[in-house]
Amino acid sequence: MKTTILGMLAVVFTLNIQAQNKNLQTEVKTTVTTIKDSDGEKKLVKSEVTKEVQKVEVEAERPGTKNIPIANTPVEVTNTTTVNHNGVAKVVEVDHSSYYMLDGMKYQLKSEEGGSYTMYTDQNKPSGIMRKTSNNNYIFYNKNKFSVGYFDAEGNFILDTYNNKSDKITTEKFMIQK
Repeated sequence: MKTTILGMLAVVFTLNIQAQNKNLQTEVKTTVTTIKDSDGEKKLVKSEVTKEVQKVEVEAERPGTKNIPIANTPVEVTNTTTVNHNGVAKVVEVDHSSYYMLDGMKYQLKSEEGGSYTMYTDQNKPSGIMRKTSNNNYIFYNKNKFSVGYFDAEGNFILDTYNNKSDKITTEKFMIQK
């Protein structure tokens, strides 16, 4: 009996010691607005949750050293806004419609129905279509390429494109204009 209890305690403590494979940061911003009108006083509670997840990976081991540095991996940012009005909660999608710059050219993202976006050039010509995936990434499509994109913590749009000829991934960073 004593051996069984000690064995179970050993299993419980070893489960707690396992390594973490991702960095997670969550920020919650809550705003409470009180509205007074002829019907009385109403409270409007708005909660904005920003969740940043970064997978932890290590670089190749360097000979002659004991420390292995952590590889710089992309941060996946998820924004969720919930509005609670008189006990009724409603989830609001974060709109990334804005102007972005890449290589001296100005682009505009305009939101469409269903969480998708259309990218326009500075001459107001469509440059591509973005469709949202289930894991908060976007599939970018235009007549020349298919790419995968996501928004980083600063709100910039990162676009990763696979080049079949060179077997490499190219990354473009569309800087948000504030």
